[in-house]
Amino acid sequence: MRKDRVASVLAREISLILEHELKDPRVDFLTVTSVDVSPDLKQARVFFSSLGNKAKDLEILQRATGYIRSLLASRVRLRAVPEIEFMIDNSYEERTKIDALFRKISKDNPQQ
Repeated sequence: MRKDRVASVLAREISLILEHELKDPRVDFLTVTSVDVSPDLKQARVFFSSLGNKAKDLEILQRATGYIRSLLASRVRLRAVPEIEFMIDNSYEERTKIDALFRKISKDNPQQ
């Protein structure tokens, strides 16, 4: 359960950092969708969604990881701030594709 609490705190704080502290004009409209923390609390995967170029946003976030970790260290009370790995969250696009496939199937095979 501690892992879930740490993930929740990290998600909230990283969201605030991205919204208020990250001063890169190329990054806009980023949303932290979830954080997955390893059982030993040493690594965290931060999943994000973006309205812009996701690959470019990922590159920018990877370069800013040290800065984000340093801000986290001053905001959260943990023995050690986990290593952060940013990951693109493609779940919305995947759900959209699946929904389109279901619509096509139901259109091709109407129930009588």
